[in-house]
Amino acid sequence: MAFLCRQLGICVVISLFACLYADQGCVDFDLEAELPNITTAKELKIKKSDFPIDFAFGVATAAAQIEGAANEGGRGPSIWDNFVQRFPEKISDHNRFSSSIDHYKRYNEDVKDIKNLGVDYYRFSISWTRIFPKGSLGGGVNQEGIDHYNSLINELIKDGIKPFVTLFHFDSPQVLEEKYGGPLNRSFVHDFKDYSELCFRTFGDRVKNWVTINEPFIIAAMGYDLGVAAPGRCSKPFSTCPEGNSATEPYIVAHNLLLAHATVVNLYREKFKGKQGGEIGISHVGQYVEPFSESPKDKAAATRALDFSLGWFVEPLVHGDYPAIMKDLVKDRLPSFTKEEKKFVKGSFDFIGINYYTTRYGQDIPENPNAPVHYFGDSLTNITYEKDGVPIGPQAEGSGFLYIYPQGLEKLLKFMKRKYKSPKIYISENGITEKKVENRKLEDALKDPHRVNNILRHLYYIHKAIKNGVNVKGYIYWTLFDDFEWAEGFTPRFGLYYVDYKDNLKRIPKLSAKWFHSFLRGA
Repeated sequence: MAFLCRQLGICVVISLFACLYADQGCVDFDLEAELPNITTAKELKIKKSDFPIDFAFGVATAAAQIEGAANEGGRGPSIWDNFVQRFPEKISDHNRFSSSIDHYKRYNEDVKDIKNLGVDYYRFSISWTRIFPKGSLGGGVNQEGIDHYNSLINELIKDGIKPFVTLFHFDSPQVLEEKYGGPLNRSFVHDFKDYSELCFRTFGDRVKNWVTINEPFIIAAMGYDLGVAAPGRCSKPFSTCPEGNSATEPYIVAHNLLLAHATVVNLYREKFKGKQGGEIGISHVGQYVEPFSESPKDKAAATRALDFSLGWFVEPLVHGDYPAIMKDLVKDRLPSFTKEEKKFVKGSFDFIGINYYTTRYGQDIPENPNAPVHYFGDSLTNITYEKDGVPIGPQAEGSGFLYIYPQGLEKLLKFMKRKYKSPKIYISENGITEKKVENRKLEDALKDPHRVNNILRHLYYIHKAIKNGVNVKGYIYWTLFDDFEWAEGFTPRFGLYYVDYKDNLKRIPKLSAKWFHSFLRGA
């Protein structure tokens, strides 16, 4: 079955084979009708066969967002369990994620959904407190947790899906927070090493792709400057936090996370990589920043903004130290690496994961000696989504922060090639929301042509970057299922699969899931 989009000059074939969900029926996918906001027809011509033979596709989730069973299977509490209970007002829909979408109990059927998509990779995270309920090796190992992840990994491999495993995706143990302040304390490095070593030893014979930490920027900046993410620390006037110091704690946490990452990478290389043959890296927020104007000051501000976000974490990994502009502006509030630590951190990755969702403008602002001191003020940059009342791109439905600008991903990738010695890169997250509509009919809820549009356009710009020599090896969509989206609760839906929160958490493929299946089979 084929549908010809004559006005756009492109032809997209959706085969009957794509309708592999008999109970849902087939959906006619007419690009001209379904994707009215296409900027250029060429962005929709991209095909799987356009990518190198070793380029891989996948989908992603995170344990805290989908597993549920928070108090079952021997799992201990994480900082996000504590955060949603302690600060319910900071979750937009006031929901808690104790049951989430029950993946812990339904992983067998969920793996079938992943298999039906036809992806190469399934990126998921291990819940630290399912392995170490009390946070550290001395507190005991939970065999139920190990058995669960062994079963999940085996099920994936049986179905031809490669596990792409994140060790730490925001949900560090609450007991370590209470014991010594979590990543505010250097002891965190030691406990993360012990936890990671057990995972390598237990699962590394089958897991060949490891991410140490997902988005350390979010942990440090949102959790310790603005206090809008766990553990909810900040200082006034940025949010209502009972404790914290926004001027120093984000930098201390980031420093310890970088040392924790490097420690685990070196551990893997010394004890496991030779025998297991895997690779290990880290995933970062990959937001690009355009200058607000062509003025030298705004161009410098955009560069500063990139140095204060991506460069904060990538510069030490590539060059062994923080960006010079950070050291100049933050001064003694920015921790220093010793000579030995610089050598230790430098080169501690096989790949860098980029989680790209949007681009913003960076505008220079003068230094104000009377302004409160905190991380987000240190770069002297006003970050904005619009210029002269015009947004940088269309606002994604159901999101207050996501503006669609896929060309920003190509610019970011070329920037990384130029500045960071052409590292191996995976797009470890990229996705789009849809708005929540009360009492929406299911048949309407499953229609998400904007998601297909978004994926195709980002793939087009990834392909352009590859043609220009950027070493991108894979694209992993966020996310497999609608889920708990941290401070936004269950309101936004990023999933390829619709989760019916009112009907036993039933998973139903959206239009995008059926399209993705067809795309990956080259139809």
